[in-house]
Amino acid sequence: MRRDLRTMAFVLCASALAALQARADERSELEALRAEVREERAALAQERAALAEQRQRVDEALERLEARAAPPAAPTPPVGQAAKSSGATLDVYGFIQADGIYDFNRVDPDWSATLRPSKIPVECPGSPTCGNDGETTLSVRQTRFGVRGWVPTSMGDLTTRFEFDLFGVGADAGQTTFRLRHAYGQLGDFLAGQTWSLFMDPDVFPNTIDYWGPPGMVFLRNPQIRWTPVHQEDLSFALAVEMPGAAVDQGKADLSQFGDGFTSWNHYPDVTAQLRWNEDWGHVQFATLFRWVGYQMRSLDGDGPDGYQLGAAANLSGVFNVFGGDRILWQVAGGQGFANYMNDGGVDLAPNESLTRALAVSGLGWLLYYDRQWNERWTSSIGFSEHRQWNTGGQTDDAFRLGRYASANVLFHPTSEMFVGPELIWGDRHDKDSHSADDLRMQVSFHYDFGGTIRSSR
Repeated sequence: MRRDLRTMAFVLCASALAALQARADERSELEALRAEVREERAALAQERAALAEQRQRVDEALERLEARAAPPAAPTPPVGQAAKSSGATLDVYGFIQADGIYDFNRVDPDWSATLRPSKIPVECPGSPTCGNDGETTLSVRQTRFGVRGWVPTSMGDLTTRFEFDLFGVGADAGQTTFRLRHAYGQLGDFLAGQTWSLFMDPDVFPNTIDYWGPPGMVFLRNPQIRWTPVHQEDLSFALAVEMPGAAVDQGKADLSQFGDGFTSWNHYPDVTAQLRWNEDWGHVQFATLFRWVGYQMRSLDGDGPDGYQLGAAANLSGVFNVFGGDRILWQVAGGQGFANYMNDGGVDLAPNESLTRALAVSGLGWLLYYDRQWNERWTSSIGFSEHRQWNTGGQTDDAFRLGRYASANVLFHPTSEMFVGPELIWGDRHDKDSHSADDLRMQVSFHYDFGGTIRSSR
C-alpha cells in the first residue's frame, strides 16, 4: 500500500513538474513573440519616419522647382503662376490690408502711415513737419489690386500686368488714393511698360509689414524697354533703357537772379543691366546702372545755368535658403548719382563747395535681414538697413547724410490667405551737420488675400 502511495505521489510530482515546465516554455515563447512584435513595430516606425522625411524632401524640392520656374525677380518680371490654356487667361489678385500704428516719436504728418527715415524732422521746434510725440494712425493704403493676362499668339504667349495700390505719394502724399505699381506687356524677349527696374532685386525685400521698408534697398518701379536675350532656368541676363529722373539739390547756390524753374534735366535715358544666377540654395544677382544726371533752369529755355554729370552704380544682392523655409536676405549697392533708385533718402546732384559746378553725389546702401518660418502658422522677420551719402561742400547743413532702419515682427497665419501680427520699427536720420533725430513705432496689420483665374473657351 505504501509503495502504491509513493508511486502515485511520484507520478503526481512528475506531472506537476512537467506542467510547470510546459508553462515556462509557453511563457518563454510568449516573451519571444512579444519581443519580435516590439522589434517589428520599431522597424515600422523607422520606416514611417523615413517615408515622412523623404516626402518632406520631395515637397521642398517641388516648391523650389516651382519657385525657380517663375522667380519673382528674374529679369523677365513675374506674370503669375496660373497655368496657361489654349485660350486667353486672366488672373485677378490682390489683398486688403489694415494697419494700426502707434508712433512714439514723430514723422512728417504726410508720411504717418509708414516710417521713412528721411521724413523724420531733425530741427524741432522750427520745422513744419514737427509735432508732439505720440500719434495713432489707422490706414488701408497698402490695399492692392491687380490683373495678369496671357494671350497665346503665333510668336508665343503675350503677357500683361496691371496693378495699383492706394498709397498716395508726391502731390498725393498722405492720401488714400490710386497709385500705379505695374503696367507692362511682354512678348518673347521684349518687355515695355512700368515694372521693377533691372537695377533692383525685389526678392531681397524682407517679410515686413511696414509699407516703405528698408532705406538701404534699391527699390524703383520704372517705365522701361527691356530685352532679355538669356533666360535659362539657372541663368538670366537682361538689358534695358529706363525712364531718367533725378533729385537735384540747389544747396547753397543763389539762383534767384535766374527766376523760377530750377529742376532736373532728363537729357538721356538711364541704361541698366542685370545678371542673375538661380539655384536650389537661392540666388545671386549683379546689376549695373549708367545715367546722365542733369539740371536746368526751365523758365529760361536753355539761357540759364545747366549741365549734367555721369552717374554710375553697381548692386550686388542675393537670397540664401537655409533650414528648410528660412531665408537670409542681403544687398550692397554703391556708386554716384543713383539716389533716385534707392528706397529712401538722398539726392543725385548737388553743387560743389565753390558753387561753380554740380557734382554727382556718392552713396552706399545695404541691408541684412533674416526671414524665419517657425511653422506653417508663424513667421518672423528681423534685420537692419542703412543708406549713407557723402555730402558735397555746396549742400546746406540740413542735407540728408544718413538714414538707418531696423524692424522685427511676429506674424500669425491662421490660413494661407491671411496673417495678423505686430511689428516694432525704429529709424533715425542724420544731417550733414551731424544733427539727428529718431523715431520708434509699433504697427499691427491685418492682411487678407484674394484672387481667381478666368479662362476663355477658345
